[in-house]
Amino acid sequence: MIDLSKLTTETRNNKTMNLDELPTDKVLELMNAEDQTVPKSVQKTLPEITEAVKRIVSSFREGGRLIYMGAGTSGRLGVLDAAECVPTFGTDPEMVQGLIAGGQQAMTVAVEGAEDSNELGKKDLVERNLTSKDTVVGIAASGRTPYVIGGLDYAVSVGANTISLACNDHAEISKHAQIAIEVPVGPEVLTGSTRLKSGTAQKLVLNMLSTVSMIGIGKVYKNLMVDVKPTNAKLVERSKRIIMQATECDYEAAGKAFLEADQNVKLAIVMILTNLSKDEAKVRLQNANGFVRQTIKGGTN
Repeated sequence: MIDLSKLTTETRNNKTMNLDELPTDKVLELMNAEDQTVPKSVQKTLPEITEAVKRIVSSFREGGRLIYMGAGTSGRLGVLDAAECVPTFGTDPEMVQGLIAGGQQAMTVAVEGAEDSNELGKKDLVERNLTSKDTVVGIAASGRTPYVIGGLDYAVSVGANTISLACNDHAEISKHAQIAIEVPVGPEVLTGSTRLKSGTAQKLVLNMLSTVSMIGIGKVYKNLMVDVKPTNAKLVERSKRIIMQATECDYEAAGKAFLEADQNVKLAIVMILTNLSKDEAKVRLQNANGFVRQTIKGGTN
């Protein structure tokens, strides 16, 4: 028998014992009040998140990848964060990946027993040719998921960076990672439903890991997503708006530079701010490792 009694994510919330008898507005007030405690719990883990970001940036600079892995809600949140990096930061889909126990079908349908297999966690990483350049983030609200532990142990064996993210203190997965992020959010409004506060906490942390790591490799200029991929009409307009905001040019000039730069927002910004040709701006950007600010200053990063 698996003992869940010591996990705060599995205990009952004394404030919501009569949830089924309360009017809708009172239930919503309770949920909202509980949700407001989550960011404060995340705040306490900022030192560990800082160290985790440093590891991820180091992986990226060496040509390595960021790989999230988890089961159920935890796995789905990792897949979501990975998928969003492509349009937001213009990354290759291989650069940030999300693995979920049971594979792609587990995104919408529970796969029996998948999360209980240490070997499956290892197997999924073996299939992706994990190397010492990569960083693996194991996500588990309970902090005890065998799939995640198996993956982290294999990652350690090949010399990859390992980070764990749990929503309980003294989580089992913390023992299997170099950096342990523990965000204890307390009992859920609905007992054991870790898609609630635990899921919110995980989403906040994953937002930080990916966003701040992307800043660290030059994917952001000021507070603008200058590597955004204009894959639809809305993103084309956003791209032009970003160019306008970064250079203080008008819409017409932004649109012209956008086209001249082959719809590369970052390149268009550098062309306008340096008055260089596309080819010259491209070389300058490459020499600065893609950092717009350093490119404009004429330095390297």
